[in-house]
Amino acid sequence: MLQLHYFPGNASLIPHLVLEELGVPFALKYVDRAVSAHKAPEYLAMNPNGLIPVLIDPSAGDAGKPLVLYETAAVCMHLADTHPAAGLMPPLGTAARAQAYKWLAWMNNTLQATLILYFYPERWGDEAAAAQIKSQAEAKVGTMLDRLDAEFARHGGPWLLGENFSVCDPYAFVLCRWTRGFGPAGAKPAAPEVLSRADAGAARGGARVRDRGVEAAPRVTQWPPERAAFSTPHGSRTRPCRSPLPGAPCPASALTDLAVGCRPAAAGRHRAP
Repeated sequence: MLQLHYFPGNASLIPHLVLEELGVPFALKYVDRAVSAHKAPEYLAMNPNGLIPVLIDPSAGDAGKPLVLYETAAVCMHLADTHPAAGLMPPLGTAARAQAYKWLAWMNNTLQATLILYFYPERWGDEAAAAQIKSQAEAKVGTMLDRLDAEFARHGGPWLLGENFSVCDPYAFVLCRWTRGFGPAGAKPAAPEVLSRADAGAARGGARVRDRGVEAAPRVTQWPPERAAFSTPHGSRTRPCRSPLPGAPCPASALTDLAVGCRPAAAGRHRAP
C-alpha cells in the first residue's frame, strides 16, 4: 500500500489531495514537526533534506525494495504516471503535457520558493533584514498570483490547464491557500480570481478540504455551483462534518491530514513547510 509521510497543511497536502482524487488505498504516516521528527535519523534516511512529504510506493521499487520518493512535484507526477486511467496528466508528447510540466516547475521552483521566503525570512538575515525579505516576498507573490489569474482568464477554463483537471490544480490550491494571511487583516491578497477558485475548491480535492474544515474557513462568500458537485461528505463519507469554522472541534477527528484542522488551531499552524 502507498504511504504518505505528511504534516497537516504542509506541502504534503498536495499529494494527499491527489491520492484522494485517485481513490486508491493509502496510509498516512504523521511526521511530528513539533518534535523535529523530520530531522530524525530515520526520516533523514528517506529524505536527506529533512523536508515533508515522502511517498513510499512498494509496487515501484528496485531489487525488492519499495520506491522512496521526495519532492512534491515528483511525487505528484509519479502518482499520475502510475495511474494513467485517472487522467491527471495530459498524454505524453503533447503540448498540454509540456504546459503541465511548465506549471508544475513554476509552482515548485518560483511560487513555492518565494512563499518559503515569506514564511521563514529569519533564515536569510537578521531581524531587520528578515522584515524586508518578508515584505518583498509578499509583494512578489502577489505578482505571481496575478499570473495565475491571467492564465485562467486567457483560456477561460475551470482548471489551470484549461478544460481538464490535473495534478496542477491541487498544487495551485494549496499554494494559494498559504496566502490567506497576506495583506491587512481581513483583506484578500492579490489575484482574487485565482484565490476564490482555490478557496472554493479549484481542485476537486480542495472541495473535500473545505468540506472537512481544514484549519480555517476560506474567505469566500459564495460557492461556485460547478464546484459544489465535488463536495465529499466527511469521515466515513456517509455523514457531513457539521463543525463550525474556524477552529471548532471536529466530530470525525479520526481523519488526519484533511480533518486535523477541524481541531482548535494552534499558534503558527498556518506556517508553510
